[in-house]
Amino acid sequence: MGETWDVLVAGGGNAALCAAIAARRAGARVLVVEAAPKFYRGGNTRHTRNMRCAHETATEHLTGPYTEDEFWDDLLRVTQGQTDEDLARYMIAKSSHMLGWIGEQGVRFQPSLGGTLSLGRTNSFFLGGGRAMLNALYLTAEKLGVEVRYDTPITALEIDNGRFRAAILNGTTRIEARSFVAAAGGFEANLEWLKESWGDRAENFLIRGTPYNRGDVLRMLIDAGVEPVGDPTQCHAVAIDARAPKFDGGIITRLDCVVFGIVVNSEARRFYDEGEDFWPKRYAIWGRLVADQPDQIAYILFDAKSLKMFMPSLYPPVTAGSIAELAGKLGLDAARLEATVGDFNGAVRSGSFDHTVLDDCRTEGLNPPKTHWARRIDEAPFYAYPVRPGITFTYLGTRVDRHARVRMANVGPSENMFAAGEIMAGNVLGRGYAAGIGMTIGGVFGRIAGEEAARHAVG
Repeated sequence: MGETWDVLVAGGGNAALCAAIAARRAGARVLVVEAAPKFYRGGNTRHTRNMRCAHETATEHLTGPYTEDEFWDDLLRVTQGQTDEDLARYMIAKSSHMLGWIGEQGVRFQPSLGGTLSLGRTNSFFLGGGRAMLNALYLTAEKLGVEVRYDTPITALEIDNGRFRAAILNGTTRIEARSFVAAAGGFEANLEWLKESWGDRAENFLIRGTPYNRGDVLRMLIDAGVEPVGDPTQCHAVAIDARAPKFDGGIITRLDCVVFGIVVNSEARRFYDEGEDFWPKRYAIWGRLVADQPDQIAYILFDAKSLKMFMPSLYPPVTAGSIAELAGKLGLDAARLEATVGDFNGAVRSGSFDHTVLDDCRTEGLNPPKTHWARRIDEAPFYAYPVRPGITFTYLGTRVDRHARVRMANVGPSENMFAAGEIMAGNVLGRGYAAGIGMTIGGVFGRIAGEEAARHAVG
């Protein structure tokens, strides 16, 4: 037997909950359907730590201002211009109100974590992490009267000439709604879809987040005529511990020690500048870099003086008393690794080491160079972490406008379909990433989508 709601929200993470709360506060009857079981609800939001928002002054937890112009400059740099400028600037402007709004929904913040993150001025950290943030949003949504159903994937969509009519849940239940919000994530957990663009390399990818983001809703929308945006090979991809599980390893398998050492591939050769820029603006390029290496594996090498300068992985580093011994434990050619480390050490030009600034410790005459934070690897014991590409979320998604309405190919904006979060992140992120932007996209466009969906449904 069918049901009718004002707003149907597909997904259970940050974007979906912001949309549901905003729609409910605007007077709509809201149903949220989450494909995952209750324990695993929330998609990739469970593994997040912070959100990047523009703000004019320091706060209790932020050490200084982060202007809209600076935010835009950072986004422009990491995307290398591959972003919808109008939509991105609109999101940044709206982000300045996001921290206050999300705080009103019960989310609490804490001081920034230290180490290489360097985010104390730009990013607000959730007290208790992503799961605590999610729990606060769910509690608020439920108190407002939002209904949530778990283990409830959408298996079909009924869309007529760009207008949403109904969704089929679990292959049986038909739900009609006056408005539909797609916030069901990307397709990173769908290895067959990844292989369409990446080929067999995708077999060696690890999925940092939920196994439930298979892109089913995204595929249905594109098949129904929604205009896609983004490159299917572009994604948030970081280098994570190669010993991590295939799915759901989360934040604790990420490694933030690249800037303190060198990275070599399975041929024991360096392949990129480890000190190109601050880690929060470069950590999300390393997944793609490793994906392009033989067998999609690499190794981060450093020595004793760097061991306690970063947040460690869940797994201990491989340890050895010499570079040759370390090579043996990693299965690398010892002579080649010794030569690579020797060449690097010989090229280092010492300066005043300071990982909180773009310091003057660099290499000279080395290709690729290490532009900052270059120190000789010469103090035993020596350490290494094996890393593989860790895919967080994909950038191929649905094109939207400022109202979060999805655009139909050759038709224009849909009358009653909206999208928020990873499923439309490619509008802002054509490539690259900076820490916390995914949560900004989800929060800002989730709120917009909810408000606009409710406006259409109830006036």
